[in-house]
Amino acid sequence: MFQAQINTVFLTIVLLTTGFHAYGQDPQYSQYYAAPLYLNPAFAGAELATRVGVNYRNQWPGLEANFSTFSAYGDTYVEDYNIGVGFLVTNDTEGVSGLQSTHISGILSYELKLADNLYFKPGFQASYMRRDVGFYENLVFANQINPADPFGPILPGNDIPGLGDPVNFFSVSFGGLVFTDNFWFGLSTHHINQPNQSFLDESFSRLPVKYSIHTGYRISLGRGSPRNDFTHTYKERYFTPTINYKRQGPFEQLDLGGYFYFEPIVLGFWYRGLPYKPVEKQSNRDAVVLMVGFNLPTGLNIGYSFDYTVSKLGIQSGGAHEISLSYIFPPKNPGAPRKRDTILPCPKF
Repeated sequence: MFQAQINTVFLTIVLLTTGFHAYGQDPQYSQYYAAPLYLNPAFAGAELATRVGVNYRNQWPGLEANFSTFSAYGDTYVEDYNIGVGFLVTNDTEGVSGLQSTHISGILSYELKLADNLYFKPGFQASYMRRDVGFYENLVFANQINPADPFGPILPGNDIPGLGDPVNFFSVSFGGLVFTDNFWFGLSTHHINQPNQSFLDESFSRLPVKYSIHTGYRISLGRGSPRNDFTHTYKERYFTPTINYKRQGPFEQLDLGGYFYFEPIVLGFWYRGLPYKPVEKQSNRDAVVLMVGFNLPTGLNIGYSFDYTVSKLGIQSGGAHEISLSYIFPPKNPGAPRKRDTILPCPKF
C-alpha cells in the first residue's frame, strides 16, 4: 500500500514536470527500414507496387518501465502520375504510467528522374496525434485526503485544470530520398510545426522536431546458386552497410551497421549510441542489435531482431524484441514495361 502511494506521488511529479517543461521523444524501431513510412514519408510508393506491413517492438520487458510500440502501414505507387500514397497508424504505450500516444497519418510522395539511374523523391506527411494518460484515475491529490481520517474515503478534487483529459493535435512532416541502383540517401524532418502536447490548460510543451539522416550502399558479393525456377537466373548475394542518425530535442542517436543478404536469408547487425558524446556525464551507449529475416519469393518479408542493452540498465532490462512483417503484392501485368528499372537498394529490415 505504502509503495503504491510512493509510486503515485512519483508519477504525479513526473507528469507535472512534463506538462510545464520537457522534451518528448518519438518511439524508435531497430529495424528502421522495415518501418519505411515511419522513417521517411518519401518511402511511400518506393517499391513500385502495393505494400502492407506491421511492426511490433517490446523494449525493456524486464522492467516495469517498459515501452511497447505497434505500427501498421500500407502504400502503393500510381505510375501514371509518378506519385506514391500511403497511410501509417502507430500506437505507443510507455511503462507503468500507461501514457499512450496514437498517430494516424496520410502520406504523399512524388518521384523525379534527375538523370539516368538517378532519382529524387520528396514526401509529405500529415498526422493526427492523440496522447492519453492511462494512470490519471489512480492519482490522489492533497485536497482529496481528509486530515481527520487520512485512510478514509477519498474526497473529490480537481487541483490541475486539464489534467486527465486526452490531448489532440496535428503534426506536419517532410522527407526526401535520392537513390541509384546501389546507393541511397534520405533526410526526414518530423513535427516541423512543433505542436503543443501539454496535458495542462494554458501550458505549453512543444513536441520537438525530429531529424533523421539515413544512407547506405549495396556491395555485390557475387552470384549465388541457381534459382529453382524457369528464369535461368542466380540468387542474389550482397552486403549493405547503413547509417541512421536521428536527433530530437537534446536527444541524439546513431545506428551504424550492415546487412548480409544470401537470398532469401538476411542477417543484420548494428550498434546504437554515441559513445564519444556523453549525456550529463553518462556514456551514451544503448544497444547492440542482431537481426535475422527472410525475403520470400511470394512477396512476404519476415524479420526478428533483439537489442542487447549495453547501457547501465544492462541485460537485466530484457533488451528489446522486435518483429516485422510486410507483404508486397505482385504486379497486375508482370510483363508490362515500367517507367523505372532502377530498384531502391535499401534493405527491407
